[in-house]
Amino acid sequence: MDFSVHNKLVSFIWSIADDCLRDVYVRGKYRDVILPMFVLRRLDCLLEASKAAVMEEVRFQREDAGLGELDPTGLREASGYVFYNTSDFTLTRLAQTASNNRQILEANFNAYLTAFDEDVKEIIEKFRLRQQVHHMAQKDVLLDVLEKFTSPTINLTPNEATDPDGRRLPPLTNLGMGYVFEELIRKFNEENNEEAGEHFTPREVIDLMTHIVFMPIKDRLPPVLLIYDGACGSGGMLTESQNFITDPEGQIRSRAEVMLYGKEINDETYAICKSDMMIKGNNPEHIKDGSTLASDDFAGLRFDVMLSNPPYGKSWKSDQRHIMDGKDVLDPLPGEAARLLGCDA
Repeated sequence: MDFSVHNKLVSFIWSIADDCLRDVYVRGKYRDVILPMFVLRRLDCLLEASKAAVMEEVRFQREDAGLGELDPTGLREASGYVFYNTSDFTLTRLAQTASNNRQILEANFNAYLTAFDEDVKEIIEKFRLRQQVHHMAQKDVLLDVLEKFTSPTINLTPNEATDPDGRRLPPLTNLGMGYVFEELIRKFNEENNEEAGEHFTPREVIDLMTHIVFMPIKDRLPPVLLIYDGACGSGGMLTESQNFITDPEGQIRSRAEVMLYGKEINDETYAICKSDMMIKGNNPEHIKDGSTLASDDFAGLRFDVMLSNPPYGKSWKSDQRHIMDGKDVLDPLPGEAARLLGCDA
């Protein structure tokens, strides 16, 4: 893995904030634009190659088949991914055809966002991206941000490209995307004096965890393996577990079908995780929004493995009523147990 390439991407994306957002946002709010736009641009890049096929499928369904509502199954098959966009626009076309009328640009941008499938639209909602688009349009920096993210001098696609001067731009793999994203989050956390551990677990720690969990059972893995993380954050443990098991050059090299499930209460990290699942071809419906302690979204499922980095030190008082509701047979937690869980006895 070429970390110098990833570091250049991080530096370029980081510079967008200073070049376009200074004075429009306070420094601690840069992430509200940069993170969702980075995700959106990656999704946009992945869909570019199949754009014509998707638009032909839209025409077929509307004109030849006479469907009142578009069939998502056909659109997913046309796009080659579990997500799609039925707009004539791409982010590049939005930037290239933008007029000096900021209201028109905002309207076109929102029409593009509306044309995504329901899963991506949920991600957009969790990121509160429409609010940021409106604010940037009002401050007349939306086109600047668009032009930066669609610049031919960076490559956020999974394919090799060349810049305007003919220099080679290496592809950005899904794994590389994860590293770039985590580095951006780390830098934003440092700016805001936040703890990085509140958002993601370092890959080195996850690597150790996957070795500890899977190596002893590597010869006894079932043909279908269900893995769960009840505090999945941006999804690092889930995807690294999958990579560890199925990597053809790894120590296990299993042909098992790995199915990933997770739950996350923070809107931003939930949106990151769900988009990461979609980009990597996993089922985004297996990632749920909310507190693991408050509700069971996977009732009836039996997981083979669970990896998690719970939010240690966080009070669980807000979830206590959900846990104890209808369970009068349970005694209150002993004092020491309550203190360990961050809740008064």
